[in-house]
Amino acid sequence: MNMPRITIGFGIILVLVGFFGGYMAYMDGARAATALIPAYFGAVMVVLGILAFTPKIRMHVMHVAVLVALIGFLMPGYMVVKALFVGIPRPLAFAMQGIMTVTCAGYVFLCVKSFISARRARAAAEGP
Repeated sequence: MNMPRITIGFGIILVLVGFFGGYMAYMDGARAATALIPAYFGAVMVVLGILAFTPKIRMHVMHVAVLVALIGFLMPGYMVVKALFVGIPRPLAFAMQGIMTVTCAGYVFLCVKSFISARRARAAAEGP
């Protein structure tokens, strides 16, 4: 898997989700910077994806990227679960949080899979 490219792709998805949510919130009359939170996370992911093309720092950058995605999964995931129990006062915010949760969870899954594959490849290259 080419994780730097995948990181950039997921970052772009989050930026688009953030800008769409921010635009829709603006059209709704709300001027909340929190609607852009997915875009902020996405921008960080894009930068980390670009940095990951440098072989010397790839492993460290990818670990930071998965940490950012894990936070991007846990924070809105908590809000989604809370809204399910308390009620959904803002459907647009709920939808954007749900999309961010699912997107970040998918990225974390791919990263864990990639990390396991890389470790196995290193172990196989070293031999018994």
